[in-house]
Amino acid sequence: MGMTMEDPRLRAVSLANQKSFTARLKSHLKETFFPDDPFRHFADQRPGRRAWSTISYFVPILQWMSNYSLSFFSYDVLAGITIASLAIPQGISYAKLAEIPPIIGLYCSFVPPLVYAVFGSSNNMAVGNVAAASLLIASTIQESVSPEKEPERYTYTVITAAFFTGLLQLTLGVFRLGIIVDFLARSTITGFMGGTALMIILQQFKGLLGLQHFTNKTDFVTVVQALFKYRSECRWQSVILAVAFLTILLLSKKLKDKYPKLFWVNAISPLFVVILGGLIAFLADGANHGIPILALSNPSLKVVEKLSSAKLIDAVGKEWFFLSVGDAVEGCHFVLQEEAK
Repeated sequence: MGMTMEDPRLRAVSLANQKSFTARLKSHLKETFFPDDPFRHFADQRPGRRAWSTISYFVPILQWMSNYSLSFFSYDVLAGITIASLAIPQGISYAKLAEIPPIIGLYCSFVPPLVYAVFGSSNNMAVGNVAAASLLIASTIQESVSPEKEPERYTYTVITAAFFTGLLQLTLGVFRLGIIVDFLARSTITGFMGGTALMIILQQFKGLLGLQHFTNKTDFVTVVQALFKYRSECRWQSVILAVAFLTILLLSKKLKDKYPKLFWVNAISPLFVVILGGLIAFLADGANHGIPILALSNPSLKVVEKLSSAKLIDAVGKEWFFLSVGDAVEGCHFVLQEEAK
């Protein structure tokens, strides 16, 4: 009765090598923010090699530039021309969605790819302005600043919002908080993109019908009310051109699906439509015949000076946060599309 049987399920625990609170906290933080620590492979390297590997991690162009071959150059030029033919009209249209000068949309089309070529790590990612962010920034900032009454202040406010959005995204990247998107359900992403697509379609009625006035709101009821309210401004010339060019774009997509070798037709069709539309408007004197003309003015913007303005920062408010969330959802949508392929 005094004897005890040793339970084989019990294990002896040594308390001699117990870690301190600071060491355990550091370990937990590293496990949370760096579950895939990119620097663990550099631990056994020499100091000079380790420094170069660390720099190359943050500037990925240093990793692949040494292996770049001139045989890739012709393909890269073709890819650049293809993307540019889409990015030029796309940048202009996204600028109009955000109610800012179209030239800024062009800046946003070619500057991000140049930066991403140096600091980006994916060869499939297309960076630049997107429809969802353009529409979101317009609908939120217009609540405090009117693009019609204060166009210059509105433009600076948009730029300020973009600056703080980038600052927040940089902070999230430094602290490895991309894990937040793991909590976004697929249904949430699908609903967000579907709702955004519907709002974009509704906002295109202004240009399609050639209306001079339209609502800045994006809900369905308000847009329909605006269509009836300003129906007298509808111009048949704009409708004919819009339908014709939309038909060209849809036919080029069908042609690519049926004949994959003719993919380049679909790639250049947006730029072709822009050039053809410009020629028609110029030759037919469209400004005096019911066709609104888009002027690509180059505004003189003192961006750095204006960014320090407290009034602009107050006007931005919460927009920078919602833009960051919207961009995160856009990124998740891209990943889901790639997985589906």
